[in-house]
Amino acid sequence: MQFQWYPGHMTKARRAMQEDIRLIDVIIELVDARVPYSSKNPDIDQLAAGKSRILLMNKFDLADPAATEEWISYYEARDYYVTKVNSKNGKGVKAVQNLIQEACKEKIERDRRRGILNRPVRAMIVGIPNVGKSTFINSFAGKACTKTGNKPGVTKGKQWIRLNKQVELLDTPGILWPKFEDQAVGLRLAYIGSIKDELYNIYELSVLLTKYLSETYPQAVKEFYQISGGTTEEQLTQIAEKRGCLKSGGEWDLDKAAKCLVDDFRNGKIGTISLERPVDILQE
Repeated sequence: MQFQWYPGHMTKARRAMQEDIRLIDVIIELVDARVPYSSKNPDIDQLAAGKSRILLMNKFDLADPAATEEWISYYEARDYYVTKVNSKNGKGVKAVQNLIQEACKEKIERDRRRGILNRPVRAMIVGIPNVGKSTFINSFAGKACTKTGNKPGVTKGKQWIRLNKQVELLDTPGILWPKFEDQAVGLRLAYIGSIKDELYNIYELSVLLTKYLSETYPQAVKEFYQISGGTTEEQLTQIAEKRGCLKSGGEWDLDKAAKCLVDDFRNGKIGTISLERPVDILQE
């Protein structure tokens, strides 16, 4: 399977980010805690050169806690300010305010020496599609100030948001990068829903996901669906039986079962699962 999605508006958004970066004091990047490497846009590193960097591990409640701690250590060792957040229920969001102040401590002190007092920190928030930026902003600001949605590409243009007297936030559309050098990265992004489902075969995706889960979290699928296991096809057939996924002729609908599996994984129903660990990335 080949994965790529880079519509025209992403090119335009990247160009706008490049122009706005000079106004910015700190870059806040949201990643999906299940794939903190694959959901991190390498283009941002080029755009953000010389800026303070904050990394928010969003949806940490869906990820394997042990893997998440490994990723926090991995990025902190690379000079990121890192914290875990759950944008939906607001867990960890309050800590971001202090993290911004910490990341911009030198800039704030520099302003103070120049006699510039109470100038708000300007932060740019970035992230790939469907990583939860809009939900995070609404949670952080305590009000619905951006559109939200459970599909990639909801935010189409930039917007400035005054969060409080201390912070102004520049929201940007979710962007990917023009070419995945490693198709495994594209595969992981498809698993979490950051690439439009219409661009690939959901059954094939579920086969690969089931294979990964069987190898890495062998009990997860069996326990959640109360099935006996077996080959990938046998597992999908058992899921079809459990969920009543039938075609009109009475045959089991494996495509429907495949969609159930992918949706249940994305929603965290199958368990707290991470799709990559630092040790895997360092070996690649």
